[in-house]
Amino acid sequence: MRNPYEVLGVSPNASDEEIKKAYRDLARKYHPDKYRDSDLADLATEKMQEINAAYEEIQKMRSGRGQGAGGGYQGNPTGAGGNATFAQIRDLINRNEIAEADRLLRSMNISQQNAEWYFLMGCVLYKRGFFLDAKRMFDNACTMEPNNAEYRAAQQRMQEQASTYGGGYRTSRSSDCGCDFCSTLICADCCCECMGGDLISCC
Repeated sequence: MRNPYEVLGVSPNASDEEIKKAYRDLARKYHPDKYRDSDLADLATEKMQEINAAYEEIQKMRSGRGQGAGGGYQGNPTGAGGNATFAQIRDLINRNEIAEADRLLRSMNISQQNAEWYFLMGCVLYKRGFFLDAKRMFDNACTMEPNNAEYRAAQQRMQEQASTYGGGYRTSRSSDCGCDFCSTLICADCCCECMGGDLISCC
């Protein structure tokens, strides 16, 4: 994989906001939907995957993963940055295309269900309002990668909100829960910063 900073066209010293802006600008420019009926559709899809992977890698590097003692770029042989499908799923969640993100996650082999898979499935379940199931997925992700700051942040915020609202989680096997938790829970910025958007658009 190319140096992710070069992919986004920013300096390694750029601020988080500058990096996020560069990512969003490129995502708008190369989004496959703009080239759906064009001969450039495949190239746009490939470019979008590269952009997503680069942004994912920078986020991981800045959270203490994927970098050496000097903080320089070391490449990323595992995780979302090295998996185009996970990068695509993150983009789908960011665009609120939850059904397609869910479909892709569930179509993956058991051998591919790593910490990133559980984290993204947690985000999907959260978006659908299945908070208990989402928390379990975040817990699994943290168990598999206990040092991942992104996963930990999601898990911690879910725990804090459950405590605040008395643990009134809704699961994928329940009907309307009718609790305040469903309407007021604000998850950690588990998807916000990593995907360049808000997990809950109104917050």
